[in-house]
Amino acid sequence: MFLWKKIENGCLHYADPNAPMHYKGVYHLFYQHNPYAATFGDQIVWAHSVSYDLINWVHLNHAIEPSEPFDIKSCWSGSATILPGEKPVILYTGIDDKKYEVQNLAMPKNLSDPFLREWDKHPQNPVMTPPSGVEVNNFRDPSTAWLGKDGKWRVVIGAQNGDEGKAILYQSEDFVNWTVDPNPFFATDNTGVCECPDFFPVYINSTNGVDTSVQNPSVRHVLKISYLSTLHDYYFLGKYVSDQENFIPDVKFTGTSSDLRYDYGKFYASKSFFDYAKNRRILWGWVNESDTTQDDIEKGWAGLQSIPRQVWLDKSGKQLVQWPIGEVEKLRDKQISIKGEKLIGGSTLEVSGITASQADVEVLFELPELESAEELDPSGVDPQLLCSQEYASRSGIIGPFGLLALASEDLTEQTAIFFQIYRAPNRYVGLMCSDQSRSSLRQDLDKTTYGTFFDIDPNHKTVSLRSLIDRSIIESFGEGGRVCITSRVYPSLAIDKNANLYVFNNGRQSVMISKLNAWSMKQAEIGHEGNISCT
Repeated sequence: MFLWKKIENGCLHYADPNAPMHYKGVYHLFYQHNPYAATFGDQIVWAHSVSYDLINWVHLNHAIEPSEPFDIKSCWSGSATILPGEKPVILYTGIDDKKYEVQNLAMPKNLSDPFLREWDKHPQNPVMTPPSGVEVNNFRDPSTAWLGKDGKWRVVIGAQNGDEGKAILYQSEDFVNWTVDPNPFFATDNTGVCECPDFFPVYINSTNGVDTSVQNPSVRHVLKISYLSTLHDYYFLGKYVSDQENFIPDVKFTGTSSDLRYDYGKFYASKSFFDYAKNRRILWGWVNESDTTQDDIEKGWAGLQSIPRQVWLDKSGKQLVQWPIGEVEKLRDKQISIKGEKLIGGSTLEVSGITASQADVEVLFELPELESAEELDPSGVDPQLLCSQEYASRSGIIGPFGLLALASEDLTEQTAIFFQIYRAPNRYVGLMCSDQSRSSLRQDLDKTTYGTFFDIDPNHKTVSLRSLIDRSIIESFGEGGRVCITSRVYPSLAIDKNANLYVFNNGRQSVMISKLNAWSMKQAEIGHEGNISCT
């Protein structure tokens, strides 16, 4: 895999990204890890990897392991905060000797070490225990902290009470002694536990990132919640009323397809951080498997980290935009281009000359007159269900059109990432789908098809798609990153040199490939600590 590859020996399970940060010229990613099996277990540790460019990585020794009564049963997710004087600290959830979930503090043993190899656990741990109105086994995943105008630190922690999911707010003057706010910072009914909360500001009029503690009229705030009941990451744009310790989302959670998600495929337990070095906010997500537990055991590993994404507020102010970090382009190798190619209805065009099993492809489609599109009111339609109805092969008017990735030569195996355009009341909408139903001849796989709607700008009459294809993972970014879908697929025919890439149009109207650029992708360098130096 060209970015994040399992390279260690033994049985390994990778999960939530934890505490990403940039420190003394080095990027750090910690992550949930079972070093004893390719499945989740009861001795989870914090694995630790470092990089100079977010592309080539080196695995270090585990940073935090179960060792004390407050974390003896596991060290679960948490976050890093950079304190004044460039002093990083970590808050993490420990499963204590009573199997309660408590919050603990860890500090670097040696601040002069840019790799932050060793961490000390604070003698006052646990620094937070389950408060009243919170279940003792559903109180976890502290966020990155932010500094209020009153000089106090704030942090939110995911929780549950019955069917109510909560994000609980704590305050501290010294990052050791914490006081709980009696009112939930955020709550949703009938959702179950809120996991891995992430709270951060975004600029209203800039794609640049902003420090987590910034509060002024130039920013809005984002609260992300990972709902365990759905294994999806939802986010809410809104207003942070700091003097009332309240977050007011623009819209309430509905539990329907209208709720905003980072990614409409496999993408969970995500974590963002502000990259001071390049003035951007970067987002990571955990991408789990779609094959069986027995498959995980046999191959000896499970779970991937997504490609790091830069995230910012869309110019509409109504949603976020995500895009692979620019460093990914370092891995681009052989390139081919197609321009001005007309795709008539029912046509398929092979994108040849690259390694289709590891590729980066960007395509801009020029649409016909939108007035001819089929009518559809998206308010009463589940887009995922619509995508599941063998949509890639049906014939609409404008679409379906898009890419066939990891496809066998005879198209017996294929993963279709595609669009269909509709005329909705007072607007035009696009449907973006990732159809895994024919991704493999294997039957023992989760081949769920994913999809969502997005608005079409009638003045542009174009739709863009970028897909990063890497053997068993496809990360797709529609409309410049306004729509993202990640899928895991396990072809049995379309592997290595037998994988193919096609552009297709099954709509009755022709679409134009305005421009297409595709690259073979080199593999990133992944190693162990013996491979790195401090230079």
